[in-house]
Amino acid sequence: MNKAKTQDLVLVRGGSLLMGSTAFYIEESPTTSVEIDDVLIQSKLVTNAQFRDFVSDSGYVTTAERNDREGSVVFVGTEGPVALNDWRKWWAWIPGASWHHPEGPESDLKARMDHPVVHVSLHDARAYAAWAGLALPQEPEWEWCARGGIEGATYTWGEEPNQGETLFANTWQGDFPFDNHGAHGWKGTSPVGTFPANGYGLFDMAGNVWEWTESSWQDTPSAHCCCSGSEAGGDLKIIKGGSHLCSPQYCLRFRPAARSPQEAGESTSHLGFRCISRQRPQ
Repeated sequence: MNKAKTQDLVLVRGGSLLMGSTAFYIEESPTTSVEIDDVLIQSKLVTNAQFRDFVSDSGYVTTAERNDREGSVVFVGTEGPVALNDWRKWWAWIPGASWHHPEGPESDLKARMDHPVVHVSLHDARAYAAWAGLALPQEPEWEWCARGGIEGATYTWGEEPNQGETLFANTWQGDFPFDNHGAHGWKGTSPVGTFPANGYGLFDMAGNVWEWTESSWQDTPSAHCCCSGSEAGGDLKIIKGGSHLCSPQYCLRFRPAARSPQEAGESTSHLGFRCISRQRPQ
């Protein structure tokens, strides 16, 4: 079986991208003009069901499940308001947390097989992509696809805030990090494709979970980071798209231009991926 044919790839024509933004966080500037080639990209994030098929077929063991780690980083929130200058107040290392035990050993994937897989390191995402005959995107490719053909817009859908009755993405609704009303009832990840697609027919290019790219982090941002990247450095890669934890009062990063650093060997409960192919369909 050609596994690439089961990945729901959408052809996005290339063009000229004005990458980045000067309106929000310092790590997004300056803007840069980049030429993008045609690319085939998964319309939806890789799901738990797809990742299960990969693991069943290949016998792959994720970074979080290996003997030298056996755990991952999980969002635990707080009981009430806290100063938003230390992400360690709402994140915790949970022994036994992994892609099939998202909150720890007592949790499972019941009713979540159509949710995006999380607790995957860059190495895990690469392994899945190789199995499927695909690759992970570079940051410019990802940003071009996320914009959905709307040049220079703040969000993947335009300029309207993601608040109120009409929501365009799964992001934090309420006071971060203790009071989340839920995006259409979803507190945490949501099934892929629950929220509207962008202009290219791509779902969850904003919110739900952050997404790995193959681009290396070139500049340490001066602003705080809403992901749980290590301050110790290491092999930092760029992640894109924001997640269900992004809130305008703390982390307005569910925008195409937004970016954050993440160590390649780390995994969290709000980070997943989607794949691309740079080969034109036959």
